[in-house]
Amino acid sequence: MLPQNRSVPGARLGFIGLGHLGLRIARRLVTNGFSVVVYNRDRRKSEQLASLGATVAQSIGELAGDVDVVLSCLTDGAAVEAVYLGTGNVLQTARPGTRVIELSTVAPRTSRRLFQAARKFGIPFLDVAVSGSTTAADAGTLTLFGGGERKAFEAAEPLFAAIASQWFYVGPSGSGVAMKLAVNTLLGVGMQAIAEAVALGAGLGLPRELLLDTLAKTAVVAPAHVGKLSSAKLHDYRSQFPLRLMHKDFGLIRAEAAKLGLVMPATEAAAVFNAAEMARGGEEDFSTVIRGMEEQILVEHAVSPVA
Repeated sequence: MLPQNRSVPGARLGFIGLGHLGLRIARRLVTNGFSVVVYNRDRRKSEQLASLGATVAQSIGELAGDVDVVLSCLTDGAAVEAVYLGTGNVLQTARPGTRVIELSTVAPRTSRRLFQAARKFGIPFLDVAVSGSTTAADAGTLTLFGGGERKAFEAAEPLFAAIASQWFYVGPSGSGVAMKLAVNTLLGVGMQAIAEAVALGAGLGLPRELLLDTLAKTAVVAPAHVGKLSSAKLHDYRSQFPLRLMHKDFGLIRAEAAKLGLVMPATEAAAVFNAAEMARGGEEDFSTVIRGMEEQILVEHAVSPVA
């Protein structure tokens, strides 16, 4: 357990959004000795943390007025704007000097807009984008990318130490989420490339387990993708990073590229196939593109793996 009262002396934390990653991040904070107040629309998730010692707030406003630092991990830009700009929002109900650490993956312009809005209330606002799976969140080994004022980012480092193994200050407001979009471009395109390599290998008659095991041991497969190959070998697509979130991120990436006039053909192709997999439902892991590519080979060419 991390020592309390480091450079966040006696800070009372508020956490909004107990979804796929948020629940795990908030649990890490509670179990590492921080005083945490939680709010989630589905109160059952809040109660899970209450059993560990968290306090459950009845509203966003109640939470914001009772803490020194507000963290949020929400589904999309609309949800983030509702929490910070909507009725009974954080900025209106928090005390001046309360710090905000916004962990969601949203468009950089959304983070910049909230940074400016928070400044009018005397509230430092950081966009601290999160990279890592549910496994990393459970283990406290996430990677964080921070945008906003450097001093505010550095003051939050003791808190980051409870949830992440590494964190990077990358620039002014919007920079954290911008870095996350760059990272997830590699994540999504890389996953599609692996899916195509698996399908090609199957089409050429390579035994499936041998193919997946060997690919996982090559230097060209990123660490973030190695575990996906192991799970795919077992046809295990339980979600660590849901397909729907990768789909959302592809949408953000493509929108930012369009603003820049940037042509990203590999990203476009990966996003199209990701969207096709979404038709089955988006709660499985984004690595289901491996299954989708394999099915093309098996159905269209009736390939039988060689012995």
